[in-house]
Amino acid sequence: MINKNFDELNLNKKVFRAIEDMGFEKPSSIQAEAIPAIIDGKDVIAQSQTGTGKTLAFGAPIISNILNKEEVKNNIQALVLTPTRELALQVTEELRRIAKHARLKIVPIFGGQSIEMQLRDLKRGANIVVGTPGRIIDHMNRGSLKLQEVEYLVVDEADEMLNMGFIDEVESIIKETNSDRQTVLFSATMPQQVKNLAYKYMKKDLLHISIVKKSLTVDKIDQYYIQCKSKSKVEALCRVLDYDNTDGVIIFCRTKKGVDELVEALQAKGYNVEGMHGDMGQNQRLNSLKKFKESILDILVATDVAARGIDVQNVSHVINYDIPQDLESYVHRIGRTGRAEREGIAYTLINPKEQKIIRQIENFTKSSIKKKEIPTLEDIMDKKCDSLVESLWENLEGKDYKKFLPIVEGLQKEGNLVHISAALMAMLFEKEVSNKYEEDIAEEESYNRLFLTVGKKDNLNIKSLLTFIDNNAGVKSSEIGDIDILDKFCFMDVSENHARKIIEKANNKKLNGRSVRIEFANRGRN
Repeated sequence: MINKNFDELNLNKKVFRAIEDMGFEKPSSIQAEAIPAIIDGKDVIAQSQTGTGKTLAFGAPIISNILNKEEVKNNIQALVLTPTRELALQVTEELRRIAKHARLKIVPIFGGQSIEMQLRDLKRGANIVVGTPGRIIDHMNRGSLKLQEVEYLVVDEADEMLNMGFIDEVESIIKETNSDRQTVLFSATMPQQVKNLAYKYMKKDLLHISIVKKSLTVDKIDQYYIQCKSKSKVEALCRVLDYDNTDGVIIFCRTKKGVDELVEALQAKGYNVEGMHGDMGQNQRLNSLKKFKESILDILVATDVAARGIDVQNVSHVINYDIPQDLESYVHRIGRTGRAEREGIAYTLINPKEQKIIRQIENFTKSSIKKKEIPTLEDIMDKKCDSLVESLWENLEGKDYKKFLPIVEGLQKEGNLVHISAALMAMLFEKEVSNKYEEDIAEEESYNRLFLTVGKKDNLNIKSLLTFIDNNAGVKSSEIGDIDILDKFCFMDVSENHARKIIEKANNKKLNGRSVRIEFANRGRN
């Protein structure tokens, strides 16, 4: 990997500021190699797995090049092709975050969305269009989408385009674009048909970037994932910390802000924890690391960059509180445990929609990541009580306890020794378990993702959406998982039974004066 920071990649200042706002400190391998090449105007084939930060890899340099022009024209300068509508929306939102400090219009176009709305958006002007091949061709045939002035063309997940039968449509679109355009093609694999497409329509001096999978020795690392709702994440983490016998824990967050928030939450619950990230002074970071190495500090919460160079033997657990930015980072993270011939444990906390990333990590690392249930209150109590009883018998084998015999003999005269012993055990248990748990976290269900045709531009917020669902379908907020509200759409995770009920009862009902269409957010040919 090129050892550079984002500020060394010649990005436009507005783009660099947006990346800082997103909390990323160093580029992933694909970003470090692709960004300079795209900025320099090279055609690029990038062979990289999903989860390596590829949208930023092409989005940051393309947006930088657009902004670096003397005048940003009100025309379509970049076209991004994606195989599915959900990916189109994800890419659109990511590009909007990258262009946060710039006045660029980024428009998603895909099937299942009102074509009249798309026509209005295109008529108002768009700088970047992100879309699926079928709907892009539909607009080309209507004359509402002219691609002759497109300067940047991105084909994202080209192998998936092939699998879904879109290669012919992609070729038809490429033929309509400016022959002088810059072309970027991303693909996890490189089938012959994708190679043929690339070499037919890309410049002869194209750059081929391939991020080679790194091998990972996991013989001494047990890997698990824990599925929980986002709102229950801190509690799930605390239960793991209280249940497992830990000897030095490193917890990874994706951003500096995430580190600060988690450290604050854990400290409030009584855990011996400190954080490390790039905004902290060097002395502060070194002091925290020294305490962790000397086992004065139990838990260290860090970003990937801050944890680089940490060589600590006494790490029993690595916990991915946030899934890493790219798959390589997972390898680096869990490699902090299982050192010096010791066994290690790695946990990754996920929400239901991140399940597919676990499969990607397994494929990348050639290892198995098993599901782990969140410890119940009964589990924690049984484990801690067993540990306390074991410690009690160990103390009884020594003689240090005998100086307390007069005190206990005095207590025997005052009350029942069994009750007194139970009270002492309760006091010890309270010291052992930092968190005060109120109730069990319900077992996490597998969720279905619903797609709703209403978003921020319709004055939608989480409260109004939950009220709408409750009033029309009788599904309470406690039954709903993660909600993602975008500009014109939103996604919602619910169990299968509740999902079907919501579609049956709330579909086509009005919310904020608009009729809302609701359907499963399945991958489709649109």
